[in-house]
Parts: sequence; structure tokens; C-alpha cells
Amino acid sequence: MNDIYEIARSPEGLTPEEIRRVLLRSLKGRQLRKVLILPPDFTRFHSNAGFITNVYYHALTDAGVQVDIMPALGTHVPVSESQWETMFGDIPYEKMLVHDWKNDVVTLGQIPGDFIASITDGLWTEPINAQVNRRVLDPSYDLIISPGQVVPHEVIGMSNHAKNLFVGVGGSEMINKSHMVGAVYGMERMMGKDNTPVRRIFDYGMEHFLADRPILFVLTVTTAPGGNIRTHGLFLGEGRECLTQAVKLAQEKNIDFVEHGLKKCVVYLDPSEFKSTWLGNKAVYRTRMAMADGGELIVLAPGVDKFGEQAGQDAIIRKYGYRGRLKTLEEFRKPENTDLQTNMGTAAHLIHGSSDGRFSITYAVKEISQAEVEAVGFGAADYDEMAAKYDPEKLTYGYNTVDGEKVFFIPNPALGLWINREKFKE
Repeated sequence: MNDIYEIARSPEGLTPEEIRRVLLRSLKGRQLRKVLILPPDFTRFHSNAGFITNVYYHALTDAGVQVDIMPALGTHVPVSESQWETMFGDIPYEKMLVHDWKNDVVTLGQIPGDFIASITDGLWTEPINAQVNRRVLDPSYDLIISPGQVVPHEVIGMSNHAKNLFVGVGGSEMINKSHMVGAVYGMERMMGKDNTPVRRIFDYGMEHFLADRPILFVLTVTTAPGGNIRTHGLFLGEGRECLTQAVKLAQEKNIDFVEHGLKKCVVYLDPSEFKSTWLGNKAVYRTRMAMADGGELIVLAPGVDKFGEQAGQDAIIRKYGYRGRLKTLEEFRKPENTDLQTNMGTAAHLIHGSSDGRFSITYAVKEISQAEVEAVGFGAADYDEMAAKYDPEKLTYGYNTVDGEKVFFIPNPALGLWINREKFKE
């Protein structure tokens, strides 16, 4: 099926019943016995993929279909039982399969180095092995459903579609090298755009290695004012066009232009969603194109208690810190730093998470020491003190005045991309 079901766009968003009707329509005419669903994990809660997964699960199981659910973790920690209940509702927790990005993958083939060189201006010339979880190739699955949100993304430009496979349930080489390609090419050249080098790598993988698999993409475009999910568009298809159309709407809904560079920006990280700088640095990625030179970014991070999602990531971040692109690449090239060289995704993360000295970054924390935060290259502050001044319960999205100072407030950095219109025009 290459049809695209597109729901009318509405400022208020689609109703649950409107979404349900489209999802059920996508199952009509299919003779199914066993289905694999690959939803995002809890870090993508506002994608509305939890509701979508729930609808599919009940419709299919009611029809006697076996349904397996494997969250597209990438390198993230598995979904906890409480997170599962919040996101996926009454689906039994026991239905969850945990993706192992190091040991449970197969190599499909190789994306040639000359192809990658041609799309990166020669900045990356090595081939990359395309890897996915072995279940994606299991012929007993009649259908693989891949739901998730299309939104600006620091590594690929716009998230989802094939990324959900090659990173979400992908292997270590693809995850590491694709992130490093994005870092070397430059995130500010890609964020908010389709057809970036990293996207073209994943497109190549889909076209050459997964074209014969029955994969249905269910893509959302959402916003979450006040924490309430609004699904402005729903795009279903087995080809590439569903992503192309979703990107257009996401660029309208999830990119905000500010008229001038932000001199002070405060970003709040919901503690239920952001527990590491690995995730919390979306506050840096998504605002960097809006920050003024010499500006100040304050990250209110009450739930952050570590740096990496995995122990190995955490150790590397603590060792090398967020020191900027040039310093990280210098360390990466030293023969003795094999830990950094074999964890390219973490090296890329260190590059992405630094402002390269262009603006200051201060993490306000309570679950990790300020000394630890400062040791990795950020400024640090006490959360309670900063939250008393920049109260996330009182600030509203956009410009606020605090003690006579203009402050731009963002309640959730994961749902958008902010760009200085002056710089964009240049």
C-alpha cells in the first residue's frame, strides 16, 4: 500500500475519534496473523504515538492477531512500567520487547563511502553498515507498524520515518556513524530541513535493504500547549511521500522564528521526561539558532541526575565534557582515545551539546551536584533558587519580563526549533 491518508489540519488538532477512524481504515483488507509495532519510547511522549499504539493493539488483538510491541529506544534506557502505563494505557507491560542496540541486530548491507562523500561535501568518506533489530526481518510478521512524530531534529534535520528503524531499532555502527556524520556536516545546516545528508543515508537504507518489508509508517505532527497534545496532522504510508508531506506541516507547526537573537532564554525540562543531559541538551540544540552571541541559556532541569543514558556514555561525557567542536575533534583524533573513537554517537553528542563559546549555558539542577555539572563544561546553579526567579509555573511561552529583564521562555524544547529570523535571512 502506497496510499497516504492525510487528515485535515486544524488549529485545535484532531479528535481521538478522527485519529481512530484513520488507523482502522489502514487495516482494512489486510489478512494479518502477527504484527510488530515500533513506537517511540517515553522521551517522545508528546508524539501521541502512545494513543496510536493503543488503538492498533486493541483493534488487532480483538481480531485475533498476535501483536508484539518494541519501543524504538535507540541507546535510551528501557521504558519503565509507570512510563508505559502513562504512554500506552492499558496495554500489558509484559507485551514490551526491549531493543538491544549492541547485540540484537543484523547487518543488512553497506552504504557506500563514495555515496556518503557525495552528499556530505566530502566531509565523510567511510562506508556505514545498515543495521536493524533482527525482528524487522522476521518473515512471520505480516505487518510492521512504525508510529512517531515528525519534528525538527539535531542529527537528521527532521525526525522519524526510516530513522525510527535505523536508529530507533538500529545497531551501534549505524547509530554512532550517522550521528557523527551529522556533527561533522553541521547541525545548523540541517535542523528543520528534509533531504539532509543523514536523511539521505537512511533513505538509501530503506530503498536498498528494506523495500520488500511490509512497513507502515504512521507519522504525526503535534504541538503540546500547556502539556496537552494536539495532533495537527496524521500521515500514513508505506513509501517516502508520507514523510515528505509530514515535514511540510511540521515546518509550519514546529519552527518558531524570533525577530532578534535571544539575549536570555530559559528552558524548562519536565522531570518525568528529561533525566540526563543526553536528552536535556535538546534545550541547547533547538535554541542555538535563536541565541544571540554572548547570550545566556538557562536550563531548568529538576530531574537531571546523570549525563548519559547509558553508563558508558556517562563515563565518556564526564571524561571529555562539552568543550566545543574543535576540542572534541582534537580529542577524537588522538590514537589513545579509543573510548571516544568507538563511541562516535557520544562524540557527536559532545559536539552538539556545546555552544562553541558563542553563548553561555547554565544548568539549574537538584538531583546532581553543581560541581559535576561544571566539570563537564556547563555553568551550574541551584534549581530552587533559579526556579524561584524564573518560575516555570508562572512564565508563559515566549517573551516575559522578569525583574525588568526580557526573558524568552520555552516550556518544552523537544517540540520545536527556534531560529533568529535575522540570521536565517543572512
